[in-house]
Amino acid sequence: MRVNHLLAPRRLGPPNGDPAHAGTITTTRPDEMWGTDATRFYTEEDGWCWFFGAIDHCVDELVGWHTAKLGDRWAALEPLRQGVRQVFGRFAKDIARGLRIRCDWGPQYIADAWINEVKWLGMTITPSYVGEPECNGVIQRFMRTLKEQCLYLHRFQRVAEARRIIGEFITRYNTEWLIERPCCPGFPVVPVVRVVLLSLQAAIAYHRRPLLVYPAGSC
Repeated sequence: MRVNHLLAPRRLGPPNGDPAHAGTITTTRPDEMWGTDATRFYTEEDGWCWFFGAIDHCVDELVGWHTAKLGDRWAALEPLRQGVRQVFGRFAKDIARGLRIRCDWGPQYIADAWINEVKWLGMTITPSYVGEPECNGVIQRFMRTLKEQCLYLHRFQRVAEARRIIGEFITRYNTEWLIERPCCPGFPVVPVVRVVLLSLQAAIAYHRRPLLVYPAGSC
């Protein structure tokens, strides 16, 4: 059939670019891009419940998370709200201007309420390609760690119990988990290195600032 050109026509090449994903989605500074996503877990009394998280693409720190029975657009907003209050100190219009949010095309992330609040905060939405979870790989990798090291190891009775156990794991992840990131090449760091890294980069920028030279006799 191939010789006689009887095969059904098909599009050649991936429509979204390099299928090897040879680029990078990590950043060199904290708070340039956050990734957000959700997963489900089971409880004996409450049935299937949802976990939502938001993670920094530079230091892998989980800046916000939320568990709920109903995984709607409001539950998906909660990790971002927590992250904004934690990182920027308050919750206000355009407070997070310049911050990019990487998400997929789940129904929570295409809802008008979610999109409007994210834009109200000043964030820019950068969705991943459809059917290519690698584009949101930072939060996807965390979800794998969460499942293997927490969700799959416990038999939760209720969502409240799950929230407590997940919270303990996330605290341990942010403060003790060793992760090698491009911002600190050559050695692994814990996600809460954010404060140290920001202070170091600010000091470097300060010492690299141009010197002001005043003409003789002007002072």
